[in-house]
Amino acid sequence: MVEMPTIGKRVRMVAEGPAGSTAHEGVVLPGAAQDHITVKLVNGYNVSYPIDCIKSIDEISDKEQKESVVEGIQQNEQLPKVTIIHTGGTIASKVDYETGAVIARFEPQELLSSVPEIMEIANIDAVKLGNMWSDDIRPQHWNQMIDACVEAFDSGSKGVVITHGTDTLHVSASALSFAFAGEGGRPAGRIVFTGSQRSSDRASSDATENLLSAVYWAANGPEVTGEGDTAVTIMHAGSGDGICAVSPGVGVRKMHSTRRDAFQMVNGERIGEITISRQGLTHTTTVGQQTRSVMAPTKYNTEVKIAQFIAGPHLHSDLLEAAVNAGYSAILIHGTGLGHLPIENPNGDAPENDKLAKYIATCPVPVVVANQCINGPIDLNVYSKGRHQQEIGVLGHGSTSSPEALLAKIHWAISNEKNLEVLSQNLCGENQKSLMN
Repeated sequence: MVEMPTIGKRVRMVAEGPAGSTAHEGVVLPGAAQDHITVKLVNGYNVSYPIDCIKSIDEISDKEQKESVVEGIQQNEQLPKVTIIHTGGTIASKVDYETGAVIARFEPQELLSSVPEIMEIANIDAVKLGNMWSDDIRPQHWNQMIDACVEAFDSGSKGVVITHGTDTLHVSASALSFAFAGEGGRPAGRIVFTGSQRSSDRASSDATENLLSAVYWAANGPEVTGEGDTAVTIMHAGSGDGICAVSPGVGVRKMHSTRRDAFQMVNGERIGEITISRQGLTHTTTVGQQTRSVMAPTKYNTEVKIAQFIAGPHLHSDLLEAAVNAGYSAILIHGTGLGHLPIENPNGDAPENDKLAKYIATCPVPVVVANQCINGPIDLNVYSKGRHQQEIGVLGHGSTSSPEALLAKIHWAISNEKNLEVLSQNLCGENQKSLMN
């Protein structure tokens, strides 16, 4: 009888079952039952056998694993060149079979070998910026992505695909949109952000179709106009397979923690869709004519800090004051309704509202309001309270951006010494003015 292998090791085993002798290769999991060996296969499914049914089992060395990842990858240089810029996230994750936790550890080469179909779409280059969960990404990483995009375009890539964790994917996509198009220009090629809601070694993973679609758009999508399509996100359009949605990075938001179609538009429409079928990939698009010129991107000042608060019964002036004293450059408050804050005291029994209004009126840093409702505009002209907020200096009127896009826009504007009047302007597709008519 064979010995029980080490959990977490990759093995080759031959088992004798009702259908005869069967060979498997995969990663050893804790046994599904006593005296059983359970292995996770490369397709995401598990197989279990009683240990006395195992004819042979051999561990695969690290050297063998590495060679199996990279060997046989041949590129077609006649295809458009696309650079995959790898930052991490669930699309680049695996299960740690000793702890059961999902960890970020995929290498760019593993992405290529795990989805070989992308070699039929583009000539792939791969760059690794890190293996980060997206909630760990900071403005300095935005700057690294910007530099990596420029290097990719300079090397001849028609587009780039940034593999990114989904939780802040739309924030980074907004940041790169303003960097490349906030000044009125456009990037030299297509910038696509993609990720997955489920790790790539799960049978229900959305990683393969998302990555295929992202590479396809980067290689074959329409010319970038700089007006909503500067940096796009490509994720599943529905809970099923077969269609991925192409959305403007400045107009999309993650609306669900686990669904594969978690990314939905805010105050706008998708740019297009990509259909995956046995015949290949096809796309539709609403992108218009290209009118802007390619411009060098702007960057983000990593010394800029923006404090964020939620309007409601626990918003007090001392929070804003503490942020100012800590050196924050601006304050973004997620306001209720049309962008309202608790700054009035009609019954005379809420002095904290008076204190908040008084502090905002004298606040030495900009105070901006975002839309806590997500959809709909910030319109501070409808109610008297909104007009009062404008009188004491609250900014944000006329914005239809998601809170995340507005956050990136504030940071970009301060970094590049822009008047914050730009917050109500439409620089690169982030503000849908029709909502204010």
